[in-house]
Amino acid sequence: MMTLDDLARRAVACKRWRWLPGMLTTDGIRLVRVDPDEYSIGYSTGGYVWALNADALPDLTDAATLGCLLALVREAHGDVVWLHHDCCVWVVCGLPEDPGGSDTQAEALVVALESAP
Repeated sequence: MMTLDDLARRAVACKRWRWLPGMLTTDGIRLVRVDPDEYSIGYSTGGYVWALNADALPDLTDAATLGCLLALVREAHGDVVWLHHDCCVWVVCGLPEDPGGSDTQAEALVVALESAP
């Protein structure tokens, strides 16, 4: 069975992956700025963090992070992509190929990002 950390590792391994402001890491760091050179500034309850660790993972239970992941999918596949819940499965619609259904929104979005050109 795949864990959320496994799914997060798949997400960051995608060629179209990048950190976006608003995303939350599994370490509890909320990104507030990502420079073009990918220098990231975030904050946690302990104060500001000036750079993400190279092994940072996105928190795929966080609504803002999922929204950013959807934005990455739309950037990769076009704005005609949408997320749909149908008969107990999540589906990303509007892709060139049908990725099938997934158990969670996060999984559906990661599968869609993995299939990006």
